[in-house]
Amino acid sequence: MMVIVCTKCLFVTEQDYNKAIDLYTKAIELNPNVAVYYGNRSISYLKTECFGYALNDASKSIELDKTYLKGYYRRAGAHMSLGKFKLALRDYEAVTKAKPNDRDAKEKYTECNKIVRQMAFERAIRVDDTKKSIADSINLENMAIEDEYNGPKLEDGKVTLEFMQHLMKTYKEQGKLHRKYAYKILLDVKQLFMSQPSLVEITIPDDSKFTVCGDIHGQFYDLMNIFNLNGLPSPTNPYLFNGDFVDRGSFSVECIFTLFGFKLLYPEHFFMSRGNHESQTMNQMYGFEGEVKAKYTAQMSELFTEVYNWLPLAHCLNGCILVMHGGLFSRDDVTLEEIKEIDRNRQPPEEGLMCELLWSDPQPQVGRAPSKRGVGVQFGPDVTKKFLELNGLDYVIRSHEVKNEGYEVAHDGKCITVFSAPNYCDTMGNKGAFIVLKGKDMKPQYTTYEAVPHPNVKPMAYANSLLSLIC
Repeated sequence: MMVIVCTKCLFVTEQDYNKAIDLYTKAIELNPNVAVYYGNRSISYLKTECFGYALNDASKSIELDKTYLKGYYRRAGAHMSLGKFKLALRDYEAVTKAKPNDRDAKEKYTECNKIVRQMAFERAIRVDDTKKSIADSINLENMAIEDEYNGPKLEDGKVTLEFMQHLMKTYKEQGKLHRKYAYKILLDVKQLFMSQPSLVEITIPDDSKFTVCGDIHGQFYDLMNIFNLNGLPSPTNPYLFNGDFVDRGSFSVECIFTLFGFKLLYPEHFFMSRGNHESQTMNQMYGFEGEVKAKYTAQMSELFTEVYNWLPLAHCLNGCILVMHGGLFSRDDVTLEEIKEIDRNRQPPEEGLMCELLWSDPQPQVGRAPSKRGVGVQFGPDVTKKFLELNGLDYVIRSHEVKNEGYEVAHDGKCITVFSAPNYCDTMGNKGAFIVLKGKDMKPQYTTYEAVPHPNVKPMAYANSLLSLIC
């Protein structure tokens, strides 16, 4: 038994959390009554974003040993990762009561309590029916451009190719886009997304190619590498980026303005799907809100939330491929028309079609299971097959999960995962990938690549301080 436990610790040091999970699972099979096994498997699940499993294990560890304080820490971490701050606060309170003089416990309780109180205050002053849009409160005319500013400039208020080239060069050199132009891009792209349905249909001509990219997660220099490998977006080189553009990586501002800029430049040839991280709760925890506040203003972070609410939820390519960030559904009768009619102008709910499009994951077993993430569902090959047959589709492409090779083909070739952030969070060692389709046959061709160097700014540099306290 001691060999299993010690080997697990080595794997965690090497960031191989999946092997740690396997070894602790074996330990639990040998002795299911040891709280520390569940507690340590819980932290490995947290690191691999299996928040639902982490929550279950932490609760089991507390059930086995109510004095096991790390179990409360783990469960609080899982609750926070899911945006359930009140429940996290209860667990931190339990620790502070057990160890009233512990500075670490006090710090975690205090930080979590701040979030809960702030959210309560925001709810108290919010009047949803009459609240004025942040976009309506922006006055671009009052934003002066300083004489010394020599960064990219919009031409007559419009994005041009020259602007985009200058913008990417500026970002590579760690420069900054002027706030007036940043606000203008956000206001314009919001209007553009508002004009689109929740499910966007895309036609790819027989002699054309089309590229689908997965999660970018604020890894700007890897985004630039995609364009180096596959060419800049253009009318003859269209792209779809499939959600999770921001958070975790500390160049999320650079990523999102680059992507929004190309959307404005080529609105009929550049597409973006909403991911689960295009949400206020995720942005509060995983860095994007903090990064926007550091580089611009709190007002701009609120405007981003409004823009994200209008991102399309899915895209249908040539009537035969559905692309969404997360996955399929808890019902067998969902149609494309039903997806198209989803009222998406809101924060992601905790259940239903919109939630599942953003959060669900495939599983190898038939049927459905509760999500390892605690949100959405896990769906098997039979679920995929039924959905495709009902809607006359060939296969689905989704993202949302780190894959060692940057992509994975599952469910008899009918469910493809693509993940485009290599060496995710500078720790996972995975490759990134993108998919190229040709209109004539729509067969996926995969390109994989390694991470490229970036300036010495660590991932999660702007994340909520509570995340760094999860242990």
